Amino acid sequence: MDKIAVQLDGPELGDQHTCRGQGITPRIRLGPLDPRVRSLAVVVIDPFEPGCSFALWLAAGIPPVPVIPAGLEPGRESPVPVVHGTNDGGTSGWQPPCPKPGDPPHQLTFKVYALDHVPLLSPGFSRAELNEALRGHILQFGTTIALVR
Repeated sequence: MDKIAVQLDGPELGDQHTCRGQGITPRIRLGPLDPRVRSLAVVVIDPFEPGCSFALWLAAGIPPVPVIPAGLEPGRESPVPVVHGTNDGGTSGWQPPCPKPGDPPHQLTFKVYALDHVPLLSPGFSRAELNEALRGHILQFGTTIALVR
């Protein structure tokens, strides 16, 4: 499995991506992508929430684009196709991080999988269903961290 570079707009998520703002997904820049990649999947984890691996966002079926645009939300018009899974808060799409007052900064882990197929997942898919769809199909993988205060 090859590595893929994953970058956000900075080391910290702005308020527009949290519960203090619009609560939209951030832009994710990738590169370079293997020409065999057919789709992308994204998993965002907040290890500071209960269970130490709280999924804030599960997304799949994203075409192999160099930039995953911000604001990919269920029910909104999207510049790229995406199928949203059910996050650990029980909703579909991005659950904006919302550290409690006095918490240390949360370090969100953004994981991007570049796949050799387009998984057939229905909206609201689970993390287990995504893991099964990824098994044996990952061509590239990359990760980055973003702080949320």
